[in-house]
Amino acid sequence: MDNKNEVREFLTSRRANLTPEKAGVPGGGNRRVAGLRRGEVAALAGVSVEYYAKLERGNIAGASESVLHAIAQALQLTDAEREHLADLARAANTTRATIPRRRAGKSTVLRPGIQLMLDAITGGPAVVRNGRMDILATNLLGRAFHAETFAAPGEGNIARYTFLDPRAQSFYPNWETAADIVVAILRTEAGRDPFNKAIQDLVGELSTRSDEFRIRWSKHNVRWHGAGTKSFHHPVVGDLTFAYEDMQFIQHHGLTFLIYVPEPGSPSEERTRLLASWQATTDTSTSVDPARSSR
Repeated sequence: MDNKNEVREFLTSRRANLTPEKAGVPGGGNRRVAGLRRGEVAALAGVSVEYYAKLERGNIAGASESVLHAIAQALQLTDAEREHLADLARAANTTRATIPRRRAGKSTVLRPGIQLMLDAITGGPAVVRNGRMDILATNLLGRAFHAETFAAPGEGNIARYTFLDPRAQSFYPNWETAADIVVAILRTEAGRDPFNKAIQDLVGELSTRSDEFRIRWSKHNVRWHGAGTKSFHHPVVGDLTFAYEDMQFIQHHGLTFLIYVPEPGSPSEERTRLLASWQATTDTSTSVDPARSSR
């Protein structure tokens, strides 16, 4: 990915998203841009228009932390967006030759203790994934929960499943939001690891094969996937609602430990038990279509 283009499009998109009213500057009636003008951002950040225009052209190498902070304040960036801007600046000051070459695909070797930890979780699905949305390890319920993802082309890649498998439209009742989240996570990871060929290849593949992905990728939205509540429709047990927690490994940089838990006494808890029973009686050594297994 071209860093200058990434910087230019990110800053341009954030400026377009910020209205004069929200920024506290006079709106006026003769505006040719949807958001703020470059001069208005420069004034809010306390830098010259010429310098901000230089940054927005993608020439961010050498920008100080104080300048980046001022730009982030002026554009009212979220914490995730601030970190993304810092990642883009870091990449601009780094040469490819100084970055260790990353191997493509699921190359991370997890410690045996991680699988033991996953297996000890029996109340809900638990998975370990990397930044390109490959599922690297699961507990019993995690495998059952993501049965379609593992059966889809891409062998356990959540992004490929979301955009290339029609079944995902049913699995995610609010598919539009789920798709937004997947792309924002990928965009965040691409900023953190801009020379990762595996991520670049995945983005290129999805951009070529999915208009929905390409449109979302062009928006340059980023996010942290921390905690909350999500709903799903599993092909075997039906509707599920989980609270989730997303945690980062210290010793495995870039890997995420994700746990889904149903509310005690809820229909989702009962369906989660049914899901565990189904998985326990399913031959996981062969590719099984969970929709057929439920008939």
